[in-house]
Amino acid sequence: MPRKLRLFPLVNGMMFVMLCLTMIAPIVHLAAVSLSAPVYANAKLVVFWPKGFNVEVYRTIFAMANIWKSLGVSVYITVLGTLICLAFTLTLAYSLSRPSMKGRRWVLRGIIVTFVFSAPLIPNYLVVRGLGMENTLWALMIPGALNAFNVIIMKTFFQGISSEMFDAGKIDGCSELGVFSRIALPLSAPVVATVALFHAVGQWNSYFAALIFIRSKDLLPLQVLLRNLIVEEQASNVASTTELSGLLTPEMLKAGITLFATAPILIVYPFLQKYFVKGAMVGSLKE
Repeated sequence: MPRKLRLFPLVNGMMFVMLCLTMIAPIVHLAAVSLSAPVYANAKLVVFWPKGFNVEVYRTIFAMANIWKSLGVSVYITVLGTLICLAFTLTLAYSLSRPSMKGRRWVLRGIIVTFVFSAPLIPNYLVVRGLGMENTLWALMIPGALNAFNVIIMKTFFQGISSEMFDAGKIDGCSELGVFSRIALPLSAPVVATVALFHAVGQWNSYFAALIFIRSKDLLPLQVLLRNLIVEEQASNVASTTELSGLLTPEMLKAGITLFATAPILIVYPFLQKYFVKGAMVGSLKE
């Protein structure tokens, strides 16, 4: 084997390791800042290791009632919103994958149009308001439940399943709903996990829709609270109660809340990773 070909896996692996380190480094830095003493954090002397170990940031965060309420809202809209997304996407994608569906080409073309051209903000707001979903959590889950990209991914996966399996199910007496629930769904775990992860991450990180449609403070998700603390400098007001004692600064509080808001999705991801790798290959191979 030529020397260049032997060196390629090594160089390729080193590049990916460096890329991973650039993604992990900000999280490690935030953790170090949040766990350091204020004198070191204010002096910008903390890089990747805490100096003057201090957990006052997390004591303050855990004592904030509004952050737990916002966390509950984020978990609720993420879980329920993902289930709604899967229900809409699975049924539509399966229907579009069946050759017997009448007018499926026109429906698919309409979906592709929404993939290229998204609805502007004002018409989107008027639709949500006209449906009575303004200032409700439905406004954060229903409008974005159906995504053209997810529909195309699932449609491609269903089309890759052997048609003989569907025919065998119908011969055994299954209806179309029975074929979908007993054959298509059990075989689609990888793509379901992939789409669920895509939507859950987007739902968890979303804050713009809440800024537009939500008026009640009790319905604000965690990401909006995080934005208010960072952008509107509300962290200074929260930290002022403990800053006089030299235990906490606004920068430390921002770092701690950022980690607090990121941790749940980081915990869930490893459990879906094996399905995500399989689902990411959907449509890449043809028989």
